[in-house]
Amino acid sequence: MSRAGGPAVGDGELDAEFAETVRRTGASIGALFRLGPEEQVLRLHLLCGAPAEFAAPWVRVPMAAPAPVAVAVREDRMVWVGSQEQMARSYPRTAMVLPFPLALVAAPVSGARRWGSLLLIWPATRPPYMTARERGNIASSCRRLARLLDDADALGRDPVGGDAPRVVAAGTGRSRGPAMAAADFAERLPGGSCAMDLEGRLTYVSSGACELLGCDASLLLGTLPWQSLRWLDDPTYEDRYRAAVISREPVSFTACRPPGHWLDIHLYPDASGISARILPSGAQPPSLPPTDPSARAAAPARAGRLYQLTHLAAALTEVVGVQDVIDLVADQIMPAFGAQGLVLSRADAGRLRITGHRGYSRETIERLDGLPLDTDFTPAGRALGSGIPAFFADPEEMRRIYPEAPLVSGKQAWAFLPLITSGRPVGCCVLSYDRPHPFPAEERAVLTSLAGLVAQALDRAGLYDTKLELAHGLQQALLPRTLPRVAGLRVAARYVPATRGMDIGGDFYDLIRLGETAAAAVIGDVQGHNVAAAALMGQVRTGVYAHASMGVSPDEVLARTNRLLTDLAADLFTSCLYAHLDLARRRVTLACAGHPPPLLRLPDGTTRPVDLVPGPLLGIDPDAVFPVTELPLTPGVMLAFYTDGLVETPGVDLDESIAGLARHLGAADDRDLELLIDALLDKARTSGQGTDDIALLLLHYEAGP
Repeated sequence: MSRAGGPAVGDGELDAEFAETVRRTGASIGALFRLGPEEQVLRLHLLCGAPAEFAAPWVRVPMAAPAPVAVAVREDRMVWVGSQEQMARSYPRTAMVLPFPLALVAAPVSGARRWGSLLLIWPATRPPYMTARERGNIASSCRRLARLLDDADALGRDPVGGDAPRVVAAGTGRSRGPAMAAADFAERLPGGSCAMDLEGRLTYVSSGACELLGCDASLLLGTLPWQSLRWLDDPTYEDRYRAAVISREPVSFTACRPPGHWLDIHLYPDASGISARILPSGAQPPSLPPTDPSARAAAPARAGRLYQLTHLAAALTEVVGVQDVIDLVADQIMPAFGAQGLVLSRADAGRLRITGHRGYSRETIERLDGLPLDTDFTPAGRALGSGIPAFFADPEEMRRIYPEAPLVSGKQAWAFLPLITSGRPVGCCVLSYDRPHPFPAEERAVLTSLAGLVAQALDRAGLYDTKLELAHGLQQALLPRTLPRVAGLRVAARYVPATRGMDIGGDFYDLIRLGETAAAAVIGDVQGHNVAAAALMGQVRTGVYAHASMGVSPDEVLARTNRLLTDLAADLFTSCLYAHLDLARRRVTLACAGHPPPLLRLPDGTTRPVDLVPGPLLGIDPDAVFPVTELPLTPGVMLAFYTDGLVETPGVDLDESIAGLARHLGAADDRDLELLIDALLDKARTSGQGTDDIALLLLHYEAGP
């Protein structure tokens, strides 16, 4: 077997194992998604039990997407969705494009590396839970698939292959019986009988069906009903077929064959295809879609295209920054419309500034970047000024109006989509093709609608990026640019903002040099994620620094800072941990105001939280007392100070999270503190944290001065 992108040796074994997995689990539909090396996108590689068109919205799934197949790989766990209600609660975007009663499981396929995930779908008639045996069988199947991929990779073969998904036959093994006997059976039944494959093409039409449908069998066989019978050309009817294929449950609907012949059509699906029974209807049903072609201004979009548009619209509502918009357009919208090139630009001071692109050389982008909006060099400026999309099916069509434009990129077809929101031009999205590409009316309508959604997402993302840059700039300005050098100490620190949202936090840290033989370390967290929290954080840090520089004890530093905050009446509380390091006496004295305890790592690697008595949060009680704790400083000892963003995980006890952090710190290599911080942060990310800011300060005592 081979396909675009080169030969994929060993596909036969992989296909067979995949098809056997679908058959053995009793799933009606199966899909294998593959993750290429150094990629952050899952690509649909194998599909069983449904036509490839159904899977168009999921040919490429970003690893960060809120979809079961991505979650399974990202979190290395099996994801079970037992009902449509559970799907709507947990994965609303997926539920929008799979609005059918079903159950599914997504399981990671991992061997020598992460290969991707296996997706299995069942009709809703199965129990809404999985047994331990079923989970074990699916996990075993994933391991077998991973071994086949490992073996191909070890032999230098290309186990990922091309981009296009391949449909694998289910191989039910049932005998279909003599063809003529089956035909005679269907002919004896009243009404009409038809058979369709899972692609929707008619494979058998009885004489009774031909009479009821008003069309000869030679014109129907091998065609899609909604294409060969114009009165069925409505997405409502195609959607009924789609529901039958995915749910594997019988579906019925009523349609009118002009001028007034109403027919009841019953679909009975299984793994090999669909049997259809057609009977004259007893009465005209109410509220059916119009059948008069003049009642519609244009031909309706295919149901598959409508589902795809819904999926992309839902995805655009979830993007955050401008780069997210670019990635979504490149990873999902380009493949959905078969484009090979993309240029996404924003209007800025009368010029089009390119913010993202795919499929173009750097020289081409440099030539196109910064063109005036009123340029006649390309249609982008005119499309944005008029608000009317421009479509060019081939270079000759473009050359008649813009003679130089086809020479710039070497592309053969273009769609220039103006991005306009609230009557204001935002930018332009250009999709281009390596071959001439006609743009049917349906595709133009869908692209035009999609451009409006992209415009809103891009405008929103631009505002988000601007605010985020300002917010994080303020945050970083309030943190120390560098930490002072202290003889006998190795130090490293890091501040990591929350992964989502435009809020700024009040996390802070500092290292204060107190002469030649002493230093102070402080870390804290102001309640809230806004400008007020960041401003109060700056005041707390300044207060701690001023009192520490006066040489007062740790408990007095916190007491004085506490009185400052209560006087300010900021209505925000602050946790704080202060440590005085006396390097001459080899002692460290700690005082705590409601902050998580530091971790103490001994020279032999033993790591534990420091047992100290915390005082109340700063800013509550002006007369609060803060107990102190003393510890010896011996060469090789490390102290780790952190904020709660590093250890807090929803549903997990805080003490357990701190103990887990201690184990990870104790097992890590401490020769490079920056790499050690990276390892601790990576551990936090894989544990599901990332909704709060993180500050981390490591102190490694080597020897006294």
